[in-house]
Amino acid sequence: MAGHDRITGETRVSNNNRKLRSQQWYGKHDRDGFIHRSWMKSQGLPDHAFDGRPIIGICNTWSEITPCNAHLRDIAEHVKKGVWEAGGVPLEFPAMSLGETQMRPTAMLFRNLLSMDVEESIRANPLDGVVLLGGCDKTTPGQVMGAASVDLPTTVISSGPMLSGKYRGQDIGSGTDVWKFSEQVRAGTMSLPEFLNAEGCMSRSPGTCMTMGTASTMASLMEAMGMALPLNASIPAVDARRKVLAHLTGMRMVEMVHEDLTISKVLTRKAFENAIKVNAAIGGSTNAVVHLLAIAGRLGVELDLEDFDRLGREVPLLVNLMPSGQYLMEDFHYNGGLPVVLQRLQDQLHLDAPSITGKHIGEALDQVECFNDDVIRPMDNPVRPAAGIAVLKGNLCPKGAIIKPSAASEGLLKHRGQAVVFETIEDFKARIDDPNLEVDENSILVLKGCGPKGYPGMPEVGNMPLPPKVLEKGVTDMVRLSDARMSGTAFGTVVLHISPEANEGGPLALVENGDWIEMDVEARRLHLDISDEELARRQQAWEAPESPHKRGYYRLYIDHVMQADEGADLDFLKGSSGHVVTRESH
Repeated sequence: MAGHDRITGETRVSNNNRKLRSQQWYGKHDRDGFIHRSWMKSQGLPDHAFDGRPIIGICNTWSEITPCNAHLRDIAEHVKKGVWEAGGVPLEFPAMSLGETQMRPTAMLFRNLLSMDVEESIRANPLDGVVLLGGCDKTTPGQVMGAASVDLPTTVISSGPMLSGKYRGQDIGSGTDVWKFSEQVRAGTMSLPEFLNAEGCMSRSPGTCMTMGTASTMASLMEAMGMALPLNASIPAVDARRKVLAHLTGMRMVEMVHEDLTISKVLTRKAFENAIKVNAAIGGSTNAVVHLLAIAGRLGVELDLEDFDRLGREVPLLVNLMPSGQYLMEDFHYNGGLPVVLQRLQDQLHLDAPSITGKHIGEALDQVECFNDDVIRPMDNPVRPAAGIAVLKGNLCPKGAIIKPSAASEGLLKHRGQAVVFETIEDFKARIDDPNLEVDENSILVLKGCGPKGYPGMPEVGNMPLPPKVLEKGVTDMVRLSDARMSGTAFGTVVLHISPEANEGGPLALVENGDWIEMDVEARRLHLDISDEELARRQQAWEAPESPHKRGYYRLYIDHVMQADEGADLDFLKGSSGHVVTRESH
């Protein structure tokens, strides 16, 4: 069958003779085939829907409790139009939706549960290919992790960023300005009524954070890795062109099934290396580290924490977006979006990495144009000359910790200070505003008990608010250390993902008030300045805290979650089970 490529205008030949997976359900003329077809016909599907056409699953994380994804039912309808047009049969199904701004204790706790939902929903049903509709931070990685463990032809459509926030004649950005405004209120430089008034001015439409937070980061990385059509990352959620993208993706999905272009053929080692470099160039979220590690673990792609440092270390920051820059996602899109980043970074990328388009990611980059070099900088005028995530090692983090230098204060990247220790998040909240807290701007705030097992779920609390007595001096940043994560919209000199975590008995658990800590980001070093003998003594005296969670998914998660340096996936989910299911249901 000859197919017309809507991306390049070329004609591509597809193999329509390959027996499709869905025919194991619908191609049998027996009792089981009768059951599978008959019950589906109750929805108005005609006979020819089951004659060997590709069955395309649309995995939708739409939810009214996930504002980022609240428009995905509409997007799904446009995917369906494209699937029908290309000769396939679209079937939409739900998956658990993870609303970053709404879920307690943290959406990250449920990323792995979403991946299980997606994996088993795909494997158990008569699907030949899958379109993943997600957006909010954990939905995209959770969906991709699940789909990777099945390995059918798969593509991603992100929900897209919301419109830019507008407050008092200025653009304001999701998350990034929340953190700024909150600290200004605590410092007494912004009134509470002003703060509350800004609340209604920030989130003006459906869609994800319009800063380069985790959602925009993962959407960008899906595009950079070849898992989505060009401009998937940046088209605003409410822009009609996102509906066009959905339509074209539905059409392309049918072709991918005929070509047997599975997810493992796209997400190669080269794709992950490209993602790490692009993450640096866009000023992407630190959360990309745990998500890419987890996805790689499902595919059997060798990837470790050191790869992020080695590959991203010298990559310049090209995208001038909050929290590492000035602009917002609308500006990024209107000035060329991710294709411009790929074009400008092309000498450092694997341009022969595959894509769901059926082409290499490097093809057609010569046609890309940027309209504002201040939004997406050229290589000779970056926002910062080096922007990759730094991986720290030392006696405080033997399995590693990370910091985002592009969001940190230059003067604090080499620092020695005394620890002010908070044993839990409750301890932190109870004492941080205490005027008698023994702390100054040279101190290092240390938070424990917020790793994968400890919280549980590794929440975004690593960018701890500063003590008022420091804010009152006009200080806006301090060194902060934890086994937690931070929002991709956040900023500051914040060391995250310390591994092993405190609740696993890592050295972080042994830090005491007044201990001296040395951090040197250039040397990639994080050191607790006590003797080996004292460290060993504390380790011997340490007792693991008892978890209050005795049942259900919390218990399963705590018992099986791996540490941050391994992607915080569940140990028994690593790898793939494939798509073959031979036993019938009746």
